Amino acid sequence: MQENERENAYLTGRERTVRTADLELWAEEFGDPADPAVLLVMGAQAQGVQWNDGLVRRLVDGGRRVIRYDHRDTGRSSTVDFAARPYTVADMATDALAVLDGFGAARAHLVGASLGGLIAQRLAVTAPDRVLTLTSLSSQPLGTDTAATLLRALSGEPPLPGDLPPPSPELLAALTSSFPDPEVGPKGYLVARLPLWRALHGRVLPFDEEEYRAMERRVYERARDYLAALNHTLAGTAGTGSTAELASVTAPTLVLHGTEDPMFPPAHAEATAAAIPGARLVMVEGMGHTLPRVLDARLADEILRHTEPS
Repeated sequence: MQENERENAYLTGRERTVRTADLELWAEEFGDPADPAVLLVMGAQAQGVQWNDGLVRRLVDGGRRVIRYDHRDTGRSSTVDFAARPYTVADMATDALAVLDGFGAARAHLVGASLGGLIAQRLAVTAPDRVLTLTSLSSQPLGTDTAATLLRALSGEPPLPGDLPPPSPELLAALTSSFPDPEVGPKGYLVARLPLWRALHGRVLPFDEEEYRAMERRVYERARDYLAALNHTLAGTAGTGSTAELASVTAPTLVLHGTEDPMFPPAHAEATAAAIPGARLVMVEGMGHTLPRVLDARLADEILRHTEPS
């Protein structure tokens, strides 16, 4: 195969439906299957395609086999009747392993954003033989009761002693109306979603409204039922375990976080890095709680450096 043909072949996503006992999980692979695998684990209520194509391309160019997937209750993956079949973050971590199994990847570099960071941390604790390295991106340590913190903040109560900082007031306001009724249609959906992305993006980096519009159009069009993603809120952080368990992590760990994160202020990253032996903390100047295209190169460079074969 000619070199340019090889590059084109490996930059084209190869989609697959991974089937478990009771779920179908949409997944997509890029890169040479012989290269080290990087599993990208998105956050709560987010689809795998919200890992930017530009970031994926840079990782593939750096010699990585990249796999991204839709969590249960998002995108093209199965939706779940949460009342009849409740699940936890531990179950979502099992889904991630099923995706790796579906692609025949015995081990992988895990890169988890937000809730995905908790899932990746959980796997580093419970399935260390499957984890080459861990990157916890825009996340917080295992055992953090995010739901309780949010409820106290929304009700105007002060944080409890020892709590990590709550989300910013602007983000709290945006969170309360970010999932509109399906009757509003695609235009109403976009109108409702953009204030949330503006708040998550933060105040420092320029906000490219069309970038977020395009992303949300893709999300809306792909979703079997976009309201099903709210089940992630019901799952909360149940099944993550405790912060103390992170002391057992042996995978080389990178904690990558934005200086302007309005969801999990920098103290969350500091607590994560402090809990994992040998973890390296890298703060990205100006980044909020989103992964805009302008940061593709910076994030890819950090991940490639961290996942470089020793």
